[in-house]
Amino acid sequence: MTEPTGPLKGLRVFDLTRVLAGPTCAQMLADLGADVIKIERPGAGDDTRGFAPPVMPGTNESAYFVGVNRNKRSVTLDIGQKEGQEIALQLIAQCDILVENFKVGALAKYGLGYEQLHARFPRLIYCSITGFGQTGPYAPRPGYDSLIQAMGGVMSLTGEPDGLPQKVGVPVADLFAGLYGCIGILAALRHRDLTGQGQQIDIGMLDTHVAWLANQGMNYLATGENPPRLGNQHPNIVPYQVFPTADGHIVLSVGNDPTFKRFCEGFKLTHLLEDPRFATNAARVGNRQLVTDTLTPVMQQHPTSWWIEQLETLKIGCGPINKLADVFADPHVVARNMVLEMPHSSGQSVKVIANPVKLSETPADYRIAPPLLGEHTDGVLTERLGLDAAAIADLRAKNVI
Repeated sequence: MTEPTGPLKGLRVFDLTRVLAGPTCAQMLADLGADVIKIERPGAGDDTRGFAPPVMPGTNESAYFVGVNRNKRSVTLDIGQKEGQEIALQLIAQCDILVENFKVGALAKYGLGYEQLHARFPRLIYCSITGFGQTGPYAPRPGYDSLIQAMGGVMSLTGEPDGLPQKVGVPVADLFAGLYGCIGILAALRHRDLTGQGQQIDIGMLDTHVAWLANQGMNYLATGENPPRLGNQHPNIVPYQVFPTADGHIVLSVGNDPTFKRFCEGFKLTHLLEDPRFATNAARVGNRQLVTDTLTPVMQQHPTSWWIEQLETLKIGCGPINKLADVFADPHVVARNMVLEMPHSSGQSVKVIANPVKLSETPADYRIAPPLLGEHTDGVLTERLGLDAAAIADLRAKNVI
């Protein structure tokens, strides 16, 4: 294994997560240098290994799994068996962090619950990611991304005004929970550095979803009124939305009154500045439909590329609506090295989306491709626990690994 170089080098993580929220959290730690051992069920592994098609070209690995499991070593272990639990405890004894996303209380029956482990390993940082957190009336329920998007309110805000509520096109509830979990772990590490004390991080997907309602959540708290669905328009700024052009669509982001003045002066619309319905952002929000109806025929006079060139010259926010083929070919995305290839144990290389955290002194490193199921079982058991080939063969015969 290539030695890690990131800022979390030397930290060891016991990863009992699967699907997306937990693996996202653990991959972030791994990218930053932590040594992550991913525990998977013998013969089956992480559920997302079966989330295919598509698979990565030249491999049998699902694109979904590959996306959030790099820099981890895969160890197959049946924690339902006593010997599996004993191995888990021996590995955890050497770890700084445990990340899990089992249902509330599920790990306790294996002797791996927080209270049980905290008593034995008081320095252990134990991050639990669940749908609804460890407490509250919904705590026993399973959590799924679309379910959380629905219950957390974002679906009521997303979609056309007269259309159906819509979920976001990527599983943001899972992703945010994983990232908030990583933030909690980093804070807990700081606390442990100061006090020597570990603790549990309780991440509920619904909690994190409510937290990122951001301006829309605050709009409700300020008014007591449910914000309406606005399609591609902004609830607090106008014009800040999608407009049709002569050959497609564009996002126009006019963030304040000076920018709107610059927009009007740049495109011979100064008469709008003399109209009180357009003069301020508050007035434009109050006359949203009028602003949209007035600017739509203006925007339709020229193609998207013309608008982008002109608006960028005037330093007015704008952008095309890219398909993913456009995103990954975008010269800025390419220049920022947001896609990389890693040599995979299948013999092929796999493309992955890079870590977006750019650290000047200790950048993310990419040392282990997303692993085959159980790829590192023998190596980890030998390295960490000193087991020889005969002992490992015996465990495999019993289906413990």
